[in-house]
Amino acid sequence: MYLTKEVKAEIFQKHGGEAVNTGSAEGQIALFTYRINHLTEHLKKNRKDFNTERSLVKLVGKRRSLLDYLIKKDITRYRAIIKELGIRK
Repeated sequence: MYLTKEVKAEIFQKHGGEAVNTGSAEGQIALFTYRINHLTEHLKKNRKDFNTERSLVKLVGKRRSLLDYLIKKDITRYRAIIKELGIRK
């Protein structure tokens, strides 16, 4: 599997503050971004894989919802995570 426990813990450690802080918005956004990038690469090779395409669209929507929440909650945290991950609206 492309996403092991160690990779997941590393993502949450880097963006969420600590490895066990899986509920932070920044950690979840970083995890969704990692998964979105993986699915995008998969779809470049397998362009007729419509189930993966649907999953990708759902993940992008979830990430967008979390980013919208973060804008309302704390704009500085939003700007920091956008800059760090290279995402923009």
